Amino acid sequence: MSADTPSDRVDGLLELRNKLRTFAAERDWEKFHSPKNIAIALSVEASELLERFQWLTEAESRSLPSTTLAQVREEMADVLLYLVILADKLDVNLVDATRMKLEVNALKYPVESARGNSKKYTDL
Repeated sequence: MSADTPSDRVDGLLELRNKLRTFAAERDWEKFHSPKNIAIALSVEASELLERFQWLTEAESRSLPSTTLAQVREEMADVLLYLVILADKLDVNLVDATRMKLEVNALKYPVESARGNSKKYTDL
């Protein structure tokens, strides 16, 4: 994994967003890209990702055959693409939103009570 900077990640998301805007504009698809439709498509793609793991054991899920890994990679990309489109439609900065959510999660799951524990924060 490469060591990219926060700026690289933001620039990468902006580049994806711009490419997605161009891709949709060239096909006259913006009219279909309401937040509702994109959220539904995102959910469908997330389900398709989940389907690749259905019936696998824990061990099998950690060492996917190359063909399955290629399918998982494509589904992950679909999820990310729809998420970037949705963020664009709602004017959400995903990097900022993620940073804020990590701060919230740190408060919900303090190290001293959450370490090694899979319980939801309401049950800690």
